[in-house]
Amino acid sequence: MTTERLYYADPFLHRFTARVVGHGAWNGAPSVVLDRTAFYPEAGGQMGDQGVLGGLPVRDVQVDDAGTVHHLVEGGLPAPGEALEGVVDSERRRVHMSLHTGQHMLSRALLDIAGAATVSSRLGATCTIDTDQDTLDEQLVAKAEAHVNAIIDADLPIRAFFPTPEELAALPLRRAPKVTDNIRVIQVGDFDVSPCGGTHCTRTGQVGMVRVLGVERYKGKGRVLFSAGPRARRELWEEAGVLRAMSRTFTCGPAEVPTVVEKLRRELTEAREALGAARARLAEQTAVELAQALEASADKQVVAVLDGAGPEQLRAVAARLTSRPEAVVFLAGRAPEGLAVLIARGSASAFGCGAFLKRAAEAAGGRGGGRPEHAEGRLPASTDWAALVASLRG
Repeated sequence: MTTERLYYADPFLHRFTARVVGHGAWNGAPSVVLDRTAFYPEAGGQMGDQGVLGGLPVRDVQVDDAGTVHHLVEGGLPAPGEALEGVVDSERRRVHMSLHTGQHMLSRALLDIAGAATVSSRLGATCTIDTDQDTLDEQLVAKAEAHVNAIIDADLPIRAFFPTPEELAALPLRRAPKVTDNIRVIQVGDFDVSPCGGTHCTRTGQVGMVRVLGVERYKGKGRVLFSAGPRARRELWEEAGVLRAMSRTFTCGPAEVPTVVEKLRRELTEAREALGAARARLAEQTAVELAQALEASADKQVVAVLDGAGPEQLRAVAARLTSRPEAVVFLAGRAPEGLAVLIARGSASAFGCGAFLKRAAEAAGGRGGGRPEHAEGRLPASTDWAALVASLRG
């Protein structure tokens, strides 16, 4: 049976009474079917309402092809014939109304200004408009956003109605209807006319604002991410709070935060470059000292632990030492998070670095491996690298 939709006449209707006419099922879950409802079922990219029905939480609302609205409630189903009071979650409904009306207006503006027709839209946790354009010019999208907000400021009336076939044929619809009977139309002043069965604001000023969050490519087409109404306002407040907190941390005004962050970024880049240069000098000096030990070694092998050295520094030292054809180096860098280890050989050596490190990792409870000529890994911080190498070398 077709359920009477009370929200068609009044999207601000949040409390109503209805009678249970039967039980149904949606994707295997039992549902309550009413003779009429103010709960909006998920459709057209808009999420379904939530609320309370007969004292039971309504967790989802769906509609089938026959027009029957299924109310999925928590708890036992009320008996057929029982009269119930329904209460729609007004805050959630208000968010969805602003998002849906905002989407209509933004779709219109994208078409008029960027020549981008809406192919589909989604009004969930993230709101998107997918267009028929391969790419979207962000400047044109920004102009569309500004135009929509001007329409909001103008506080134009929004009319929801069911036109006669003759009236429908004369309307400048932005897109063709998806149904053939009982076509409902949303008209935003003289700005946009579009078929839609969703819940909408009754004036553009109720939308509050429309905010474009980004432009991207999705499945080869241009996509716009946006927000509107209470959700957009909440997001702006949250972002403003973060900005104010950053300004307090940097002891500057909110408008000066980008300048301060850019200054810190430059200083960090310079510090990293200086650190890299210092590490290179340290690696060179370390390599010189270890080269002397390597020359004095009968088997041309050297074991060393470098405090604070990471993989990059170990590689730099190893590269200098293994320029000697017969060399084999066993290096480790000690840090609080563990021991970075590296084994490498010169071009004339036949030592199996990867196999040796695999044995070392198994013995110490770490991980690592590599090629015969070069291997790297990480061992527990408590590992005695020199003693471990000595025990495995026999």
